[in-house]
Amino acid sequence: QVQLVESGGGLVQAGGSLRLSCAASGGTFRSYGMGWFRQAPGKEREFVAAISWSGPPTSYADSVKGRFTISRDNAKNTVYLQMNSLKAEDTAVYYCAAKKFLPQERSGVAATYDYWGQGTQVTVSS
Repeated sequence: QVQLVESGGGLVQAGGSLRLSCAASGGTFRSYGMGWFRQAPGKEREFVAAISWSGPPTSYADSVKGRFTISRDNAKNTVYLQMNSLKAEDTAVYYCAAKKFLPQERSGVAATYDYWGQGTQVTVSS
């Protein structure tokens, strides 16, 4: 059983930056592909970014390409989401997720993932 704990969310002005972290425990972290998803009020959960267990390769939603970067540190059992040039529409609860994928595999489909964190709120003021 893998436990995931997100941190790093908060309130930031449009154009600013935040770095989210997701710390994993209870499993062999380097065996898991990881994803970031987000959910805004009244909207469905949507894909943000994903990274294979060997990190890279990576994948991004079109809405965040060029602004967000996903990375991982297998020695620290942590995956990161660096978010730059934030916009008001990035406001959401951000979740990290994990699944044992094949090498270099990752997914933008939420239903694919087996483990989820509790989420961290990101609010971008315009």
